[in-house]
Amino acid sequence: MDITPIPISALNGDNVVEKSENMSWFEGSSLLYHLENVYVGGDENHVQARFPVQWVIRPQSDKFHDFRGFAGRVAGGVFRPGDDITVLPSGFSSRVKEVFKDGEEIEEAFAPQSITITLEDEIDISRGDMLVKANNPPKQSQNLEAMICWFSNQSLNQRAKLIIRHTTRETKAIVQKISYKVDINTLRKEEDSSSFSLNEIGRISLRTAAPLFYDSYNNNRQTGSFILIDPGTNETVAAGMIV
Repeated sequence: MDITPIPISALNGDNVVEKSENMSWFEGSSLLYHLENVYVGGDENHVQARFPVQWVIRPQSDKFHDFRGFAGRVAGGVFRPGDDITVLPSGFSSRVKEVFKDGEEIEEAFAPQSITITLEDEIDISRGDMLVKANNPPKQSQNLEAMICWFSNQSLNQRAKLIIRHTTRETKAIVQKISYKVDINTLRKEEDSSSFSLNEIGRISLRTAAPLFYDSYNNNRQTGSFILIDPGTNETVAAGMIV
């Protein structure tokens, strides 16, 4: 997160609309200029196309007899009719036929819009699959390195078995290694740690039962983040960022 401090005086109008002559030491812009020109696109990745499928729409009505759409939220990149796409994990290829938003056909969709996509080919696709462009695919692995924040009163120990929920995909996972915890007061790594307690932060290694399709959190916050769930209580016990 970027923070830009701007000293102002609402009473005298200093640095609100125009740069103030009373603050010669301040080299930045006025508040209004900053609001009109600040770059706000950095939180979303509009380069790497990622579309996790959340729901398969089959109305099975007379009006939409042959309609088969894939609904979800764009996690990265831009999707347009005519784009060549690859379906993960199957690897099947097709082309985007139509893109719908709020029931209306649109020319393009981008993160973080919620849309429905139809394809030119009949391909077996279900929740948890991901539509991507073949020229820039995500990483695919069952082994993850991640920073987590532990939420539960029950400690996390090595070899713990959990459920990982990543985009719209859910599978089982096991903690292979606890690498270190971070002392939040000094930011030093505690590499001799073997467990996590409530609100502790650190790095772990995970092994998942099925491959996940991901990017690092630095590149894409949607495909680079996940939550961990206790399979016994269904409690969300951690949030993580893939490194």
